[in-house]
Amino acid sequence: MTLRAGGTVTKDAPTSPGPDTTETPELRFPPDPAFSAQANAHPEIYAWASADPERFWAEQARELITWQTPFTEVLDWSHAPVARWFADGSLNACYNAVDRHVEAGNGDRVAIYFEGEPGDTRAITYADLQEEVSRAANALGALGVTTGDRVAVYLPMIPEAVIALLACARIGALHSVVFGGFSAEALHSRIQDAEAKLVITADGGYRRGAAVALKPAVDDALAKGAPTIQHVLVVRRTGQETAWTPGRDVWWDEALAAASHQHTPVWVEAEHPLFILYTSGTTGKPKGILHTTGGYLTQAAFTHLNVFDLKPATDVYWCTADVGWVTGHTYVAYAPLVNGATQVIYEGTPDTPTRARWWEIVEKYKVSILYTAPTAIRTCMKWGEEHPAAHDLSSLRVLGSVGESINPAAWTWYRRVIGSDLTPIVDTWWQTETGAMMISPLPGITSLKPGSAQTPLPGIGADVVDDEAHPVPDGGSGYLVVSRPWPAMLRGIWGDPERFQDTYWSRFAGLYFAGDGAKKDDDGDIWLLGRVDDVMNVSGHRLSTAEIESALVSHPSVAEAAVVGAADETTGQVVVAFVILRGGIEEDDGTVEELRTHVAKEIGPIAKPKRILVVQELPKTRSGKIMRRLLRDVAEHRTVGDATTLADSSVMALIAKGLDKPPLTTSSAT
Repeated sequence: MTLRAGGTVTKDAPTSPGPDTTETPELRFPPDPAFSAQANAHPEIYAWASADPERFWAEQARELITWQTPFTEVLDWSHAPVARWFADGSLNACYNAVDRHVEAGNGDRVAIYFEGEPGDTRAITYADLQEEVSRAANALGALGVTTGDRVAVYLPMIPEAVIALLACARIGALHSVVFGGFSAEALHSRIQDAEAKLVITADGGYRRGAAVALKPAVDDALAKGAPTIQHVLVVRRTGQETAWTPGRDVWWDEALAAASHQHTPVWVEAEHPLFILYTSGTTGKPKGILHTTGGYLTQAAFTHLNVFDLKPATDVYWCTADVGWVTGHTYVAYAPLVNGATQVIYEGTPDTPTRARWWEIVEKYKVSILYTAPTAIRTCMKWGEEHPAAHDLSSLRVLGSVGESINPAAWTWYRRVIGSDLTPIVDTWWQTETGAMMISPLPGITSLKPGSAQTPLPGIGADVVDDEAHPVPDGGSGYLVVSRPWPAMLRGIWGDPERFQDTYWSRFAGLYFAGDGAKKDDDGDIWLLGRVDDVMNVSGHRLSTAEIESALVSHPSVAEAAVVGAADETTGQVVVAFVILRGGIEEDDGTVEELRTHVAKEIGPIAKPKRILVVQELPKTRSGKIMRRLLRDVAEHRTVGDATTLADSSVMALIAKGLDKPPLTTSSAT
C-alpha cells in the first residue's frame, strides 16, 4: 500500500515523466509566532540532521527510546539494500510503550479513551494497559507462542487490537495484522505465507449499527488448510452466537483471567523482527513487508513527537486509521504510546448514528490533534458544514492528513471548517514500506502550501529524479526516491528477498524507488503526482490521475472524483472520470460538459475526460482507499476483478450498469 500526501492544482502544460504542476501561489499559511515559540521542533533541526544524519538518528534513539543494552553501532549498510540500525543494542517495544511510563510515575495517565460505535466507553490508563498486556503475553505463552513465532491478528478497532500487538511485541513474537474487512481467502493466504501459529480474532464488531461477525471468516480461512495454526483466541465483543472448535478455540477473557498480571518483557536485539504487514503488489500476490524494532520505534517516536508537535501531558491525540493498516500500526499502536500520549480509539464509522459522530468525539474528549485521511475529509465536505459547526472543536490545535492525495480544496476546507482557520495542517507522505513519515511540513517552522507534502523530514534523504536518476531542478517533474537508508525502513519482503530487490531497488541503482511521481515547485517543495502506474499517456502527453481528480473536485458541483485511463486505439489512452455530485446538483448534459470544460481550463484541453460518469458511490475499501483498478476494468469493458476487499461490493454492479447507459457526452478527449 502506498500512502500519499499532497494534491495538485495545475496551471502549466504537462511534461515528462509526470504532469507539470504548480501550487496556488496566493495560498500560503506562515507559522503563527505563538505556535512557533512553543513548538517541539526548531528551524536549525534541518541543518543539524543534514550535517550528520547518522549522528542525528543516534541522538533521537537515545533520547526517545529506552534501551536494555545501549547500542554502539548506528548503521550498517554493508549488506545494502538491507540496513541494520542500532544492531548491537537491545530493547523491547512493549516496555517502551507501556512499562517505562508506569515506572516514571505516569501510570494514572489515560493511555486510551475507547469509544465503541454503540456508545460504550472505556478509559484505560497506562497502569491498566500494563496489566492487560502482561496478562495477554502470559496467555500467549500458555498457548505455545514463543519469541520469533508469528501471530495473525484479525480484529475490529477495539482496545484488544492494540493490546494484542503489544503482547506479541512483549514476548518477541511477530504480529501479522489482517484488516478486519478482508475476506477469508485474504486471511488464509496471509496466515499461510507467514506460517502463523495462532490467530487472534473476535466474535464480531460493530459497523453502521450492526454486529458484523468476524469469527466465521477465520473458521473459513482455517478450513482451507492452515497446518501451522494451533489455537484461535477470540475476544467477546458483540456477544453473537459463535461457532466453536473445542481444543482449538479459546476465549480471550477466560485466557487472560487465568493468566498472571505480571510479566517480564523479552529483551530482543534492535534488528529483531517486530511485525509483518501485507500490502498489495502489482503481481496480485500480497507482499509481506517486514519491519524490525529499534530503528522503527525511533523514527515512529520522532515523527509523532515533532510532526504533530505532541505535548504528551496535555494533548489528546486521535488517529482515525484502523490498526489493520500501517498508519494504525505506527501512529496508533506504537508511536503515541512510546511517547506517553493520551489517544482516542473509535470503533465505528463517521456517520453512525449521525454524520456528526466524529465531531461529537472531538468535543467529548477535547481532541487536540486529529490525523485522518483525505477521503474522510472529502466525505465530510459532501455532508455539509452544519455537522462540525454544531460542535465545539476549539480544542483542536494540529490537523494531519494521510492516505490518498489531498487536493487543495479539501485542505483549505479542513483548515477553515475543522481548524477554525487557525490550525496548521501536516500533510504527510509515507508508505507501508517506509514504516514512518518521510515527507511533511513541521508545524511552527514550515510555511504551509495546500496540497504539497513539502519537504523531507530531518534525517530523511528524499528527492525527485529523472529517468537517468539525476535530481530534477526546481520546477521539474520526475520520480520520488529515497537516497539514503532511514531507521524505519523495511528490512525485506517476508520469505522473498529477490522480490524485495526487484520491487524497490532495481529501477535506480542505489536508490529506493517509492513508485510515485512527484514535482518540485519553484521553491523546491515536493508535490506528489500519484503512482507512476496512475499516470496516463494521452496522445503522448503524460497526465496524472490525481491531477485531474483535483481539478474535478475543485468544481463546486463535485463532491468526489476518481479518474482512470482507458485504452484507446487513436490516442493510446483516454481519460474516464467517475464523479459524485454534491447534494442538490442534477445530472444532465450541461453539468457534464461544464465539468469537462472546467478540467480543460484548469489543466489544458488534452486533459478533458472522454467520458464522465456520474455515480452515487465510488468503490472503496473499508479503509477508504478508492480501488481505481476496478474502475479501469469497467472503463475498458472488462470483467471486473476481485472486489472482495470493498466495503460494499455491490457498488461495482451499479457503476457498470451506469456505464452501459448512453453517454451524456461523446465528445473527444480534445
